[in-house]
Amino acid sequence: MEPDLFTAAAEDRQEKEPSSSPLAARMRPRTLDEVVGQQHLLKPGSPLRRLVGEGASGPAGPSSVILWGPPGTGKTTLAYVVSKATNKRFVELSAITAGVKEVRAVIDGARRATGGYGKETVLFLDEIHRFSKAQQDSLLPAVENRWVTLIAATTENPYFSVISPLLSRSLLLTLEPLTDDDVRALLRRALTDERGLKDAVTLPEDTEEHLLRIAGGDARRALTALEAAAGAALDKGDTEIALTTLEETVDRAAVKYDRDGDQHYDVASALIKSIRGSDVDAALHYLARMIEAGEDPRFIARRLMISASEDIGLADPNALPIAVAAAQAVAMIGFPEAALTLSHATIALALAPKSNAATTAIGAALDDVRKGLAGPVPRHLRDGHYKGAAKLGHARGYVYPHDLPEGIAAQQYAPDALKDREYYTPTRHGAEARYADAVEWTRKNLGRKRP
Repeated sequence: MEPDLFTAAAEDRQEKEPSSSPLAARMRPRTLDEVVGQQHLLKPGSPLRRLVGEGASGPAGPSSVILWGPPGTGKTTLAYVVSKATNKRFVELSAITAGVKEVRAVIDGARRATGGYGKETVLFLDEIHRFSKAQQDSLLPAVENRWVTLIAATTENPYFSVISPLLSRSLLLTLEPLTDDDVRALLRRALTDERGLKDAVTLPEDTEEHLLRIAGGDARRALTALEAAAGAALDKGDTEIALTTLEETVDRAAVKYDRDGDQHYDVASALIKSIRGSDVDAALHYLARMIEAGEDPRFIARRLMISASEDIGLADPNALPIAVAAAQAVAMIGFPEAALTLSHATIALALAPKSNAATTAIGAALDDVRKGLAGPVPRHLRDGHYKGAAKLGHARGYVYPHDLPEGIAAQQYAPDALKDREYYTPTRHGAEARYADAVEWTRKNLGRKRP
């Protein structure tokens, strides 16, 4: 709601004693130009620029907006900037605590302010997805008649959590996750800014990298962890936030893992070898190390797809579809939920029966081709559809397998130099046992001589 005597007193105290507010609150940008990230929403003439009065003159007023994005990407910050920069009346509600009664009170106040003083009202409604349909319906007349300009924030997909009439009367602005560079810029600003830590501590590179991993693109989480670690360092009499201090403060160990160095390949190799060895627990350990270190989930998914063919193959024909489905899901959802999908696939692959027969088969075939063992395609297998093919004897003598009772024709398929070569040697592990029986039967009925 609008500031009262106690709210004003609290804000006055925060200005005089900055440390009474959390670092994340103190470091909120004061203008849109101070906002880090979301530059696609801050171009000249954008809805947010118009809300703070930049280019908002003329017959077309600023639009209501719905801000949709993950936690810590700046939804509340953008609303805060609007509240400080606009000359409009600004009212804030949270859908966690407010109901229809509070919404109607704001709307009534907005109508009085507009009619009595010509003062427009901006209503910031946080967590709008928590409002019921009836509660959201109560906003419609005010938004439609522009008694209020609504800024609504949500972490949930608004197409599922916000009623269609309200969506159609607002502009949907999608906030992107902050990059590591975005969060790094915020951390460095907080270290030196007068509102922040005022150069009281420094942040070594290894500690900064661990902070970025902890943050996971969430600015609020990064600044909260920085403030806690800085306090712990100063209590020890240190002016540098050591990595061990940060680990103790946030109770989260730094994983020794360089995404561009040896650990990247060593841990990935250990993951695949643990899957190959059917040690599901070791495989999950290495998967966890990769996830915790911020490894690209798509890289992990690619390795699992390779493992499904290289080490499992036809011993479990479902292994590759599981790995491919995991890769598709990971690309769609990202972390943190992607960890569940990668765990699902890793467990399935580790516990699957193993066979490298597909791997050795293509390896042997490629080896022969590279040695020059190829030769011409037998005449009866050559294309006989084009004019003149019959004169060359192409396709002559070919036996169509579907015309035979058992669907297999005893004729030569490989070139002469390779007519009795066998590349595929199936195991009898898992489902591959039936392929072993099938290949034995087909080779016999093809009239092949055993090497």
